[in-house]
Amino acid sequence: MKGFQLIIEGNWGHFKKPETNNNPISHDLITKSALIGLIGAVLGIEREDMKSKFPQLSEDLLYGVQLRSPVKKISWGFTSRRAINPTAKGTPKYFEFLKDPKFLVSIALNNERSIPVFDEFKRSIKEEKAVYQPVLGWHNCPANLKWESEGDFTIIERGIFETKGFVLAGEHSPKDIPSNFRVGFDRMPTYQTDDFWNLPEKYKNVIYPDYPHSIQVEGVYFEYHSSKGTEKWCLI
Repeated sequence: MKGFQLIIEGNWGHFKKPETNNNPISHDLITKSALIGLIGAVLGIEREDMKSKFPQLSEDLLYGVQLRSPVKKISWGFTSRRAINPTAKGTPKYFEFLKDPKFLVSIALNNERSIPVFDEFKRSIKEEKAVYQPVLGWHNCPANLKWESEGDFTIIERGIFETKGFVLAGEHSPKDIPSNFRVGFDRMPTYQTDDFWNLPEKYKNVIYPDYPHSIQVEGVYFEYHSSKGTEKWCLI
């Protein structure tokens, strides 16, 4: 499969967990739906046109994430007010934000029908162009995007591999996880419908090593071959 890598970073990020509406908390890693939204912003795809792109790109693109900075979370309080009466008494609300998030993201083309979007996004990242400001989940969290590499992904049906990215809990068996660093757990959405709804049955449980560590597991994985060498990834 064709693929490429980019760095996604910013001062703040918030990838809202849907079950936390009153005081929203954030996923630890950039989600697939947030990545697809970021692709839409870079390419200038309007919201109405993005409706069909979310389910299509959820199926046609695979992605993996490695941390390039430790996970650090901070809660901020906001007062929610109605636009029709902005001076009325507001309701306090607390949001959890990622501080200085930085991710290495791998993207693989899983279906040729999305070649135009894949190629245009790749070209835009190489040329450092974006129609709209890409964000880290929230519009108040602008993202900086940087080209990393281009290559190909090959699936390995089963084997022992070491990675700095997330792997699938229950599908990858840990082989050697030292106790001297944090191993995180998250439940990540992988499919969004054309009404911007993340299907509950498409969520995946992932585990990941905090930066700059790696973990060794056994299971299905992908080898990424580029001019920089060969890396091992879990893609979803």
